[in-house]
Amino acid sequence: MSERVREYISQEKVEARIQEIADRISAEYAGRQVHIIGILKGSVFFMCELAKRLTIPVTMDFMSCSSYGSGTVSKGVVKLSKDLDEPIEGKNVILVEDIIDSGNTLGYLLEQMTMRKPASLKLCTLLDKPSRRIRKDIKVDYTCFEIEDYFVVGYGLDYDQKYRNLPYVGIVEFD
Repeated sequence: MSERVREYISQEKVEARIQEIADRISAEYAGRQVHIIGILKGSVFFMCELAKRLTIPVTMDFMSCSSYGSGTVSKGVVKLSKDLDEPIEGKNVILVEDIIDSGNTLGYLLEQMTMRKPASLKLCTLLDKPSRRIRKDIKVDYTCFEIEDYFVVGYGLDYDQKYRNLPYVGIVEFD
């Protein structure tokens, strides 16, 4: 099976929306520091662009977990392969995701983060697919784009480790 990618959300639209979200976060946390935690690997592009646009003090960390394999459908099993480097107790934490689909991975992460007693815990995502949500208790605080049930790549999102470096969000179409 071969695939091709069709542009879905242009680079200009993605960057403009990231600026809007960064402005909102900067206003809400004025005078305070935020600790952003990127979920590897997909969030890296989005998180870096977001961090560059924040006008408040920022610290960063990363976690790596997934409920995906090399296919296009979530397996529903969460695997944590990299934990945080530093404690988050008492910090204003924003989890940064590339996409929220079923919510299984995020539900697991939010439970883990809550037990670590941050001062606040919010969720920021580039893309949200609410039609696929299994975990209805997931509340997204900052969403760049709500999308339909397409398999998307680019801006950090991948298909079998390919297409992360696309400067836009594209839809994968299979032959």
